[in-house]
Amino acid sequence: MNAFRHVCVLVALAAILLSGCGAPHGQPRNGSEVIAPNEVLEFGTLYAENCAGCHGAEGHGGAAIALANPVYLAIADDATVRKVIANGVRGTAMPAFAESAGGMLTEPQIDVITSGIRSRWSQRGILEGANPPAYAAKSTGNVAHGETTYNTYCESCHGPAGRGSPKGSAVTNDSFLALVSDQGLRTIVITGRPELRAPDWRGNAPGKPMSDQEVTDVVAWLASRRVQNPGGPYSVSNYGQH
Repeated sequence: MNAFRHVCVLVALAAILLSGCGAPHGQPRNGSEVIAPNEVLEFGTLYAENCAGCHGAEGHGGAAIALANPVYLAIADDATVRKVIANGVRGTAMPAFAESAGGMLTEPQIDVITSGIRSRWSQRGILEGANPPAYAAKSTGNVAHGETTYNTYCESCHGPAGRGSPKGSAVTNDSFLALVSDQGLRTIVITGRPELRAPDWRGNAPGKPMSDQEVTDVVAWLASRRVQNPGGPYSVSNYGQH
């Protein structure tokens, strides 16, 4: 009996030794290697790590505009979306992500994010029969006309002079205006904020969509409300005397 048990132990030990012959000590097994950050080409991972913090985990619900807005994706082509991702928007909270602009993403990674946003959240025919304003302004805005336009289309929600109301936020808040570009304002006016139940350019006044020039003018009026030192007045006691 002891001899039999001894033979079994030897057989088991030999099997263990033989099983290790195909995987030398210290060599990683197939599929166990960690992918380098610049080699990740999966949209979900790239979006979650670079975009979701501002634009929301599902493309909406974040502090920044919703990317899962079919109207936005209908007026902004791939080149426009890609340029914003790659180069950011100067003077706003949108940073540049391309390595060529000081970011951390490669060109193929930016391509994956751009195409992934459209493939997941665009909707074919969403603007069929509509005549939307252009994504970018074609002319200079008129501030005086913009104030009239604001009163017609925007005041009912955002309050007199843009100071806000129970139905809408304060759009002339100096801190808000300091964090958004003119193009950002235009994009919001045209596409709305569906996640906040804010209508697009067609829904502010029933049966009267905003014209391209009206959008340009109201953006000019909003931009004219920016101040040099947002967030003031500041207390002198907050600053050291030099």
